[in-house]
Amino acid sequence: MPDLLERIKGGETLVADGAMGTMLFARGLKPGDCPESVNLKQPQLLEEIAAAYVRAGSDIISTNTFGASPLKLDCYGLANKTDEINAAAVRAARKAAGTSVYVAASVGPCGRLIQPYGDIPPGQVAASFERQLKALVAEGIDAVFIETMTDLTEAALAIDAARAVAPSLPVSATMTFDHTPKGFFTIMGVSVQQAAGGLARAGADIIGSNCGNGIDNMVHLAEQFAAHTDLPMIIQSNAGLPEIRDGLPIYSESPAYMAERVDDLLRAGVSIVGGCCGTTPDHIASIRKRVDSGRYR
Repeated sequence: MPDLLERIKGGETLVADGAMGTMLFARGLKPGDCPESVNLKQPQLLEEIAAAYVRAGSDIISTNTFGASPLKLDCYGLANKTDEINAAAVRAARKAAGTSVYVAASVGPCGRLIQPYGDIPPGQVAASFERQLKALVAEGIDAVFIETMTDLTEAALAIDAARAVAPSLPVSATMTFDHTPKGFFTIMGVSVQQAAGGLARAGADIIGSNCGNGIDNMVHLAEQFAAHTDLPMIIQSNAGLPEIRDGLPIYSESPAYMAERVDDLLRAGVSIVGGCCGTTPDHIASIRKRVDSGRYR
């Protein structure tokens, strides 16, 4: 396959996949269950979901490993299964991806506050990310997608771990922002300008935002990132903000509505467009169609 970064730098827009959790909940995952436990119990579900995104037109599909660092898995008593959980996720994604779609390793927050705000030392967090990434790389991934970060220190530790374990792989890093009266900030107080500079200094190849916002706010975030970086950008929007019904989050933004704003993302310079919570293969198919139309140019 051609190098992912070379395609982006050559001006191509790539389409990532959509939500994993949304799809797992639709297939029986219960609130409070560990999403990554599915990797060992029902790996065929992961292959089924990945295949649906491939059919929808994704150029990149992500592994079901967002919470598969040993520190995060320890919350479910599964830290001793770190290697098996990560390896199973890559194998399932790779089966669906074949030879024409990239497999990106999803790496999310460790679920703990790092010193001095919390009780966990940075070195322990770094070691946790390195262990996860070694298992992912051993199975053959094409990129690392560090996602939903709110603490710039933790994001940098994950980027450092990716560089240490797999220095030749493209690394994408995204942060999640809240829309406040004073602008966009993560819950740890990181601004878009601080995120853009910090992620670049840490060594990310691709930066941007995922989760936390619907497509309208994501357009504004893309425009703000563009003002503070020359790196390729990635945006993976929620299908709006969730409403809880019968204990499950329901997202209201339709595939057509999200696709309507894709032109604005591309005009802002976004190189990879995908979806996060609430998005489905239908959303990705609509995004794919809009990207291929080239109407934004």
